[in-house]
Amino acid sequence: MTGTTGLKNLRVDCIIGIYPHERVAAQTVYLDIELDYDFDPPAGSDAIADAVDYDGIAAGVTRLLQDSRFQLIETMAERTAGQLLAEVPVATAVRIEVRKPAAVPAADCSFVRVERRR
Repeated sequence: MTGTTGLKNLRVDCIIGIYPHERVAAQTVYLDIELDYDFDPPAGSDAIADAVDYDGIAAGVTRLLQDSRFQLIETMAERTAGQLLAEVPVATAVRIEVRKPAAVPAADCSFVRVERRR
């Protein structure tokens, strides 16, 4: 049985943006991350070893965003999706939404959304 696990509103402070002032001070972005995979092994064993470790997902994504200093949230989303598919071999699909609240003063946030499948 295929199921979905993930994180809502993962907060990461990182360098993101194209403007000079964005390249010197960290900004907050929020990510929603969903991974589809077969729930039969973890449901049968009740063992974390058979499941997707979302603490590990959060740590890996945070590290990627803080180390990479992306200019575009499109690049951020694509690289994050690629990393998750590479690091979570049981995942058959990943969906990511990246929101940047400080991008446009008249809007709650700017965002991009990607979905990648194996």
